[in-house]
Amino acid sequence: MTDSLEMQIGDLLRARKLKLATAESCTGGLIASRITDVPGSSDYFLGGVVAYAYEAKVALLGVSWDTLHNHGAVSRETVLEMARGARQALQADVAVSVSGIAGPGGGLRDKPVGTTWFGLSSGEGEWARLFCFEGNRLQNKASSADAALQLLLDYLHGLRDLNADLRKIK
Repeated sequence: MTDSLEMQIGDLLRARKLKLATAESCTGGLIASRITDVPGSSDYFLGGVVAYAYEAKVALLGVSWDTLHNHGAVSRETVLEMARGARQALQADVAVSVSGIAGPGGGLRDKPVGTTWFGLSSGEGEWARLFCFEGNRLQNKASSADAALQLLLDYLHGLRDLNADLRKIK
C-alpha cells in the first residue's frame, strides 16, 4: 500500500530537515489539516494561514492590493505572493498556497467554478499550477488539497518543471 501524499511529504521534509508553511483560501485549512493528520508533523510543519478575504491576503500574507485588483484572488500572481508571504511570515523553507472558486457560485466566464491556482515558494524559486475541477464545492476543496499536496511532493522529489498549463479534472 502506498503512503498518503501527506505521509510521503512528511517523510521527505523530515529527512531533509525542511520546514513547511501553507497559505490557503478556497480550501479553508484543509491542506494544513491533512498535513497535521500525520503523527510527528510538528517536526516539519510550522503552520498555515487561511486568508479567505482580500483583506486577509493583504494583512496576513503581504499580497499587494494592486495584484488583487489587476489579476484577482484566483490568479498565478496572487498564489505566488501568498506562498512567498507564508514562507516569509513563518520563516519556512517551503510554502504552498491555493486560491480558487470552489462553487457553486462565484464563477466568471474566464474563471468558471472549479478554477484553482496553486503556488509554491522556496529558496530555489517559485512555481504555479492551474487546474479546473468539475465537482461540487466539497469535491473541489478535496481535489484542491490533493493538487496542492501533489505540487509539494513533486517539488520534494526534485521535479523543477512544476509550472503547468490548465488541467481539467472531472
